[in-house]
Amino acid sequence: MGELDVPTLRTIGRRADTHPLVESWQFDPSSAAPRLLELRIDAETYPAAVDAVRLDVRWFTTDDYSLHYVERRGDDQYQCRWDRHPKSDAPRTHFHPPPDAGTAEESPLDAHFLEVLFTVLDWTSERVERLHETSDLE
Repeated sequence: MGELDVPTLRTIGRRADTHPLVESWQFDPSSAAPRLLELRIDAETYPAAVDAVRLDVRWFTTDDYSLHYVERRGDDQYQCRWDRHPKSDAPRTHFHPPPDAGTAEESPLDAHFLEVLFTVLDWTSERVERLHETSDLE
């Protein structure tokens, strides 16, 4: 996939910080040697059973990416992932659906980092709404 695109990841962090669900962002392990950008999602907006939520972002100089949504509930996880990279058994741009980020399927996301970011954050907002409407964690 290539090298991480650190300037783009910084821009993603700053822009994500404007979204009401994003509590904070930081590089993991550090801004000097990042492996990924971690967006912390405000778990207080979720039903009480959800302990923590994060979105791990990797953006590469090739415009390939991975956005991994992880929702923790005690020892359990609900997760999915949006990817763009060459893959022999799936389209270049693909989605690994919840609840366990299983087998890849085609994704309609584009390659522009802001479009990808805000589409995923919109999905996250819809996820919060669905959980409150059903009061039932999938």
